[in-house]
This record gives sequence, structure tokens and C-alpha cells, in this order.
Amino acid sequence: MTEFTGNAGAARAGSGTTRAIQIEKHGPPEVFVEREIPLPEPGPGEVSIRVEAAGINFADLLMRAGLYDTVPARPYSPGFEIAGIVTAVGVGAICGDGEPWREGDPCVALLRHGGYARDVVLPTRNVFNRPAGLSAVEAAAAPVVFLTAHVCLFESARVRPGETVLVLGAGGGVGTAAVQLAAAHGLRVIGTAGTEVKRRYVMDELGAEACFDSRGDWEPDVRALVGERGIDVALDSVGGAATASCRRLLAPLGQIVFYGFSEAMPGSSRNWLRAARAWLMTPRFHPLSLIQPGIGVSGVHLLHLHEQEELLREHLGRILTQVLSGDLTAVVDRTFPLTRDGAVEAHRYIHERRNLGKVVLEA
Repeated sequence: MTEFTGNAGAARAGSGTTRAIQIEKHGPPEVFVEREIPLPEPGPGEVSIRVEAAGINFADLLMRAGLYDTVPARPYSPGFEIAGIVTAVGVGAICGDGEPWREGDPCVALLRHGGYARDVVLPTRNVFNRPAGLSAVEAAAAPVVFLTAHVCLFESARVRPGETVLVLGAGGGVGTAAVQLAAAHGLRVIGTAGTEVKRRYVMDELGAEACFDSRGDWEPDVRALVGERGIDVALDSVGGAATASCRRLLAPLGQIVFYGFSEAMPGSSRNWLRAARAWLMTPRFHPLSLIQPGIGVSGVHLLHLHEQEELLREHLGRILTQVLSGDLTAVVDRTFPLTRDGAVEAHRYIHERRNLGKVVLEA
């Protein structure tokens, strides 16, 4: 089984072109360029998709700044998740329910890169049915954050009802998804977030018991709430000193699930000194240091879980259905145009930590 692949404009010769927003050099958001690139016809087992919306994830910002590893040669487009309409179908292109894809079918797709484009060509293993009635913006906002949160909580940490989970960055994309999933499964949820508006939303709308200021020293507040026993799970997308706090708060058999490193880029540009400081401040876990306290550390990178394709397909189908029904909310802060200028403004908006939930590029 192969991993999630695909991009706008594959290397194969094509019969048309499309517009794509690309990274040709590393730097602040203004380095984005928009250009016309080849768009091939879909081959066997592939479909062509007209992109209606593309979700933005913090990893996109790291890519643009040059702090992300698994990327293709430049220039390329970032973007892990899209929603759109199938516009052309290759031979043998079958969707997850066993039916052939048809032109006009609404869909959602996961890809390693290439989502910031007007059209993409993808193998069908990357493409999922979009329930009728689910908007493209909601559909593009849900896959990465809800699947990441699900894998962190239920596959990696194996949480059980009644346990206590700490969600760092609870007002972000994965954070808002994780709080909802944890609360719905009977967990005690505590969050951190950077503004009072975000903290109130996380508690009042998403179901967290408490949410503390991520810009301050939140560790004593969490300790006062949970007592000496501590927390069972910490979902850590921050790194640095925050990881050390999570480690001190863990109960016996507790676990840190590490899925990001936002502390490495607090501003809009790469700063090697800041990144190195964040790296050095993040605790190192020798296996022997885990034995006496009885704790664990794991990591999750959603788009490297290519051996779990069927698991992800099953969960994504259920997630999209729950978003459509209102049982889950794809929290979308705002949308920006799917253009170079829109991508610049969207990245700046996220760098400033202004977003509550997801930011989406909309065609």
C-alpha cells in the first residue's frame, strides 16, 4: 500500500493547465507566487478534481518557512486537504463504496502537498465521498484536524471514559477537534488557549471543563484543578517548555502524544536561533526515564499513516457524516480567496494566532 500522494500538475505530460499557489523560496508569507502549471489527464485509477476549498494547517506555514522535512523539490504547492468536484475520471477509478467515480461527484481528498491549486489529479485512494449537503468549506476544514485528533486520542493514547486529557492549543484546528471528540467520549477535558475569547469558546461551546492562558504559566492552574494524581493524556503540538510541563503533570501510566512543534516558529519567518532554543528546551525521553514514573511518549504524523488507509477512510466517513448532522462542528474561523494574495493574508492571520479553529482558502 502506498502513502498519500498527488499534486497539482504531475510530472506526466498533460493536456491542460491550472493555476497554483507555490513556494519557490523560503521566507515570510509574501514569498508565495501564483503561476500556471501543467495539468495532466487522469490516468488509470485517478481522478481530476476542481478545488472548491483547501484547508490550511500549521504544517503549511512550516513548509513555507523551510522548517518542514518531507517536501518535494521547489517550486511546489502546500496543502494537505481539499474539497471539490470530480471533473474527469481515469480508467478504473473506483470510490470507497465500490462504485465508479463520475464527473460532478462531490469529494474530499487528502494529499501530501498540492492543495493550493484550482485543480488537482489524484489517485482514488486519496479521494473520499463528500456527503450531500456538506459545504466545501466545512469538508475541507474537517479531515486533517479530526483524523489527527482521533488518532492521537483513540489509536495512540487509547483513552477511556473518565480519564483526564490536556489539550494544548485547544483553540486551534486540531485542538477544537480534540476537545469535541474527547468530551463526546466521556473524558474530562482541560485546554490551553491564547485569548479569553478562545478560552470561553473551548469551554462553553466545545465542552472543556477548564481552559487556561497558554501565554502564561498554566501548569500550576492545571495542577490545582487535577490534584496530585495529574492527567492521563497530554496532546502536545507546542514543544519546548510546554512539553516539560506536560511531563510533570502526567499521572502514572499517563502519556504525552506529540504531533506538532509550533514553538519552533513563533513568528512569520524562520529563525534558526528560536528554533534551536525550542529544540533544546523540549525534554529528551530516555527509555529508562519512563520506567519509574510509568509514563509513555508517542508521536503522530497523520499523512505518514499510509499503512492505515482503511482505518482512516472508515473514520473520515463517520466524521464527515457527524459534521453534516451537527454532532461535530468543523470550526472555521474565516475563509480567504484561493489566490496568491489570499494565501498570503491567511498565513499572516494564522501567524498572528488570531484564528479560532480552521482557516480555509475558498475558490
